[in-house]
Amino acid sequence: MNKDKLTAASYFDCLFSCLQSLKITDFCQESITIDVALRRIHRFFQKIKERKRKIALVGNGGSSAIVSHMQNDLCKCLKLRSMVFTETALLTAFTNDDGYETAFEQQTELWIDEQDLLIAVSSSGASENILRAVAAARKAHAHIVTFSGFQEENPLRNLGDLNFYIDSSSYGMVELSHAILCHMITDIAAGDQVLIQELLQRQKVEK
Repeated sequence: MNKDKLTAASYFDCLFSCLQSLKITDFCQESITIDVALRRIHRFFQKIKERKRKIALVGNGGSSAIVSHMQNDLCKCLKLRSMVFTETALLTAFTNDDGYETAFEQQTELWIDEQDLLIAVSSSGASENILRAVAAARKAHAHIVTFSGFQEENPLRNLGDLNFYIDSSSYGMVELSHAILCHMITDIAAGDQVLIQELLQRQKVEK
């Protein structure tokens, strides 16, 4: 298909197809449903609040924007202590001295403790700095949730307690799918009343 054949309708069709391609696995690489995954991640949130633990989120480029958005919703809507490792002075200090591959790893080692949660987002699932951050979180006995795409056998997909994988090689499609999933997770956890009312209205219209 050349670019003249790419339409808004075909773009949305592709996005919907990517969302339908979602595969979720647990730490043992067993497949689980989206509803089971939601219950588990919401249980993580509940325990984090009860035990006064915290959440850290890591991503590069577009994925960095996604985790910053999710961190905002976790803090504001769910009142969960959440952080992203994007403070410019500290990030560039680690990067300049030790290389970008270690920048998130070192901050994970600094901040993440046992029973905390690390959310790692990478379109390729192969970014070295993300993989090293996840390894540091595992060493600290933290919980880990991953979002990845591209190759089905990407390394990140094997490292989380919950792993969300989108079967697409398009950055845009993977990033949009990840953003939708992250928003869904926080919206449902927060019991977004505006969303609930809209869903009810749409169900009435469809009937």
